[in-house]
Formats: sequence, C-alpha cells, structure tokens
Amino acid sequence: MEKIIDEKKQGEALELEQVSTNTRKLFIESYGCAMNFSDSEIVASIMANQGFNTTQNLEEADLVLVNTCSIRDKAEQTVRKRLEKYNAVKRDHNPKMKVGVLGCMAERLKTKFLEEEKIVDLVVGPDAYKDLPNLLAEVDEGRDAINVILSKEETYGDITPVRLNSNGVTAFVSITRGCDNMCTFCVVPFTRGRERSRDPQSIIQEVNDLWQRGFRDITLLGQNVDSYLWYGGGLKKDFEKASDMQKATSVNFSKLLELCAKAQPKMRIRFSTSNPQDLTLDVVETMAKYDNICNHIHLPVQSGSNRILKAMNRLHTREEYFELIDNIRRIIPDCAISQDMIVGFPTETEEDFQDTVSLMEYVKYNFGYMFTYSERPGTMAGRNMEDDVPEAIKKRRLQDIVDLQRAHSEIKTKEWLHKTVEVLVEKESKKSNTQWSGRTPQNIVCVFPKGQYKIGDFVQVKITDCTSATLIGEAVDYSKA
Repeated sequence: MEKIIDEKKQGEALELEQVSTNTRKLFIESYGCAMNFSDSEIVASIMANQGFNTTQNLEEADLVLVNTCSIRDKAEQTVRKRLEKYNAVKRDHNPKMKVGVLGCMAERLKTKFLEEEKIVDLVVGPDAYKDLPNLLAEVDEGRDAINVILSKEETYGDITPVRLNSNGVTAFVSITRGCDNMCTFCVVPFTRGRERSRDPQSIIQEVNDLWQRGFRDITLLGQNVDSYLWYGGGLKKDFEKASDMQKATSVNFSKLLELCAKAQPKMRIRFSTSNPQDLTLDVVETMAKYDNICNHIHLPVQSGSNRILKAMNRLHTREEYFELIDNIRRIIPDCAISQDMIVGFPTETEEDFQDTVSLMEYVKYNFGYMFTYSERPGTMAGRNMEDDVPEAIKKRRLQDIVDLQRAHSEIKTKEWLHKTVEVLVEKESKKSNTQWSGRTPQNIVCVFPKGQYKIGDFVQVKITDCTSATLIGEAVDYSKA
C-alpha cells in the first residue's frame, strides 16, 4: 500500500512540475457524443506535453480547439456559432490566437473550413491527434494545417488522458474506435473509420490508475462497444484472417468486462453504446455475475417499424429486439434500459410511426434520447433517399414520443419508491447546496441531504419521493440500526 501511495505522489509531482513549466494556454470545447469528450482529454494530454495548460478563459487562450459532432445538422450549426465567437475574440482581443477544429466535422468539412470559408487555422480528424504538434508548428510558421486521414490502427491506448472538468469520481475509458455497421443515416463510419479495438492490458492499466487516483465509476466507451475484439491488433473485419493462436487468445467484450470487474471489484463499471444486433447474452450474463458492473444498458433501436429498420440498414427486427429485451429482463430483472429514437426518417408513414409507439409501450424505457431525422451529406440515406416527411409532421411525432417517454420514465422511477439504493456521490445538487447528487447503478440521478458524506462516497439512500427523472431520498445510517 505504501508503494502505491508513493507512486501516486510521484505521478502527481510530475504532473505539477509539467503544469508549472507550461507557458501557453489551450481552450478546448467538446460537442456531441461521450467519445468526443474522451478524445478531448487525449488532446489535452498531447498538448500538455507541448507546453499547453488548459484554461476556461477564452480570451487568454493561445490555441482554441473545438471537438465537433456531425451526427445532426443542429450540432453542426452550434459549432459554427462557436467558431464565429472564437474569431470575434481573436479579432478584437487576441490576434495571435490560433483556432482549430477537431473531430467529425473536421473530417467532413475539411476543405470548406480551411480553403473556402477560411475560419480556422488547422483541421484535425479523430485519428490524427498525435500529429497535432506537427500541425501546430505549421500554423506557427504561417501555414494552414490539415490531417484527417483515417487510421486502421490508432486507438490512443498509449496516452494517459488529462481529465478535463473532472469531478474526480467518474471517468471515460475509450476501448474501441470506428464502426462497421453502416446505418444509412449515420456519418460515423465515414468520419471515424472502421472498427478497431484497444489492447485490453492498456485498458486495465488505465482502470487501475483511475482507481488509485480516487475515481470510482468508469464508462467503457465505443461507437459500438459490443463489437470489441482484441486479437493482437488490426481491424475487426480482418479477424477471420488471424492465426489460430490469435483467435484462441482473443478477448471479446464479455471477457473485457469481466477483466475490468475483477481488476477493481469496488469500481463501478458502465459501458456505452450497444447495438442490438451485436449485444450478445454472454455480455448480459457477465453483468449479472459481477455486482460492480452497473445494471444499465443503453440500447438504441432508432425505429419500431421493420420496414424503416430495413431502410436504415439496422440488422435486427422489432421481434428480435423484443426477444433481446425479454432476455435482459429475465437475466437482470432490475436492469435499466435506455434508447435512441429517430422519427421522420424518409418514407416513414403514420403506420410506421405507430410501430415505434407500440415498441416504446412494450419496452417502457427508463429514459431516452429522441430526435427528428436530419439528412447527413455523404450517408446512404442522404445520397439515395428524399427527405420527404414534412417538418411539421416530424415535430408532432417527436413531441408524441417525448411525452410518452416522460410518462414511462415516471413509471420506472416510481418503482424505486420506498426502496434503498446505493448512490455514488458525484457533485452538489444543482437545486440545493444542502444536498448531494449522484447516480444509482441503474444510472438514475438521486439527491439527498449532505449530512457527513462527501464526493466519492457510496451511500445507501432510502427513496422517499421522485420526479420523472430524479430519485429523492434520505441516507440510511446503518451504524444506528
């Protein structure tokens, strides 16, 4: 134990020494999925080695980076407004400031940003972050810089992320990059490339390091975590070419979950995101086997209509999805299930939409993320299908399922009334400085009076009230029982 503490102090001392010698300031913002936020922590680590400390003051920044999302048009418009803000600050307050775009928009709109609109100094795709120092050197010499080449190998497993805006309790751990599924509405395969997985030993090393630094809840991240497959490196699609020895010693997602759970038995393990066609029952059985793997699965279905699912190139039917839901609830009765849903996909009829409604009624998700269809240039749907559902109908359908999900969330949350749940304290409640806020293993937010507890504590809380999204309770002091 003393050795571990000494190593931790040495690591902290090295970090402090690096911070004290860094002279330039990096301002970085992230939009979109959790993977983007995780990638920004990798970027901050790379730039710290180049003499940059992060800052939350935009006007003092030497380098401004925005990590972008292309999944929907609204996300891109948000980023464009931020770029306008950066350039206004650059013009009015800090002419030497450099502005760069990272992530999915960088890959999709590379030449437009640099050559046509001339609103950024550098453009860096999701697989090129290690090249940032070279690209910044180009910019410092007065040239535009770009690298958006998609990699077949890069997973950033050798980089220790800088935890940005961290509560010191929860953290992301990236395990895969890219996606092979080619859903017709999605840009991810074009912006993040093919699926490849990270060495499990480096993942376990990061998990162990996070535990020693006080983190107590991690989320294993990937565009499609259930496709995780390590056989020594390379793309998942090339696994069949692997040697017999590589296949025999390969690690799939179920095995990785078990490795993480056993490495740190008191660390909460979460994961996101799953694809119904790839989530196998051995994963669910592993979740049931280990108490520290949280009972929550984010399982996007996108539509309840078999016709629309086929048009989306989702390789499952509603019936197969129902069977998977039934099996999850048989194996883990208290497992929370959440969703992503798209309404207004091209050619969606009212009958198709009612199939989505009936699917939601069957599952009764704990919570979900719902959107109207947004045509993405370059996708199969964008190239080959007319966006033919009127906007007014899209908005009405969206409101219908949002209202339905709110009702279902209230039903699922009320199931916890008068029960005792374990809550990991993460932060002060937004609504009261006398209460803590944390999450249950089912990923449900819970608030309760602070008492003698502190951030990072696991607390048994008896639920006395709730809203549709939040549990409200009182800490149970078993020492007085």
